[in-house]
Amino acid sequence: MEYAIEVNQLTKQYASFKLDNISFSVPKGSIMGFVGENGAGKTTTIKSILNLIHKDGGDVKLFGLDYAKDERKIKEQIGVVFDESYFHDFLTIKDITKIMGRIYSNWSNETFESYTSRFKLPKDKFMKEYSRGMKMKLTIAVALSHQAKILILDEATSGLDPIIRDEILDIFLEFIQDEEHTIFLSSHITSDLEKVADYITFIHEGKIIFSESKDDLIYRYGVVHCRKEEYEKLDKKHIVGVRKSQFGYEVMVNNRKEIEKHHRELVVDNTTIEEIILFIVRGECEN
Repeated sequence: MEYAIEVNQLTKQYASFKLDNISFSVPKGSIMGFVGENGAGKTTTIKSILNLIHKDGGDVKLFGLDYAKDERKIKEQIGVVFDESYFHDFLTIKDITKIMGRIYSNWSNETFESYTSRFKLPKDKFMKEYSRGMKMKLTIAVALSHQAKILILDEATSGLDPIIRDEILDIFLEFIQDEEHTIFLSSHITSDLEKVADYITFIHEGKIIFSESKDDLIYRYGVVHCRKEEYEKLDKKHIVGVRKSQFGYEVMVNNRKEIEKHHRELVVDNTTIEEIILFIVRGECEN
């Protein structure tokens, strides 16, 4: 398998936080959803991938290339979108076209024109007159218009209404159709990731908890609703987290087929990426 992004034993130490020897790989031609609570290390990881901060340990490769030798070549092939637009208030689309044409050797006015028209972005208005949704669409249009092979997005869809988010997600799916393009999408909106992501990487308190196929996660994990005596008979190695209530136990398991095989009296419900994360972070674990 070819990888667009490879992160190996990446470490970054701050006064009150440590990115702790994290490793994961993003297969070429896929969408990787990157999830974790605020302060878990998502933005630090992205800044490390973009070589915007000094790493204390480990390495990052994009397209198999190393920043130490090929930084310009790498950055020519990356489109980056953060959670807000950084274009000056008094720029217009025409101004942005001129600026980007000087920055990127592969800039395409035709592609940019196509996306701005598709997004119905007004060409004669200043950026300060754009709504948040319009600014985000513009930033994505820029990222898609210089033949980037990888899109790296940090909470790019947060704060947008569902219709605009859905439109942007469709663009992402189109972008990877030729299997030559890759998206690394950090988002706390897990429903968006369930719609478009091929893989999910979950970071918690500076450590990678899992990095797996989305379909495998949803297929393998499940929630058992049971009484205390039924819970006590479960193999604890399959238990991710537990919630107790006056009605009994809710148990997140990571191998639903094994549970169904050995405990036919129990029903294992389907789950979601959000539920898996919540059980890991907030559920008790009684091994």
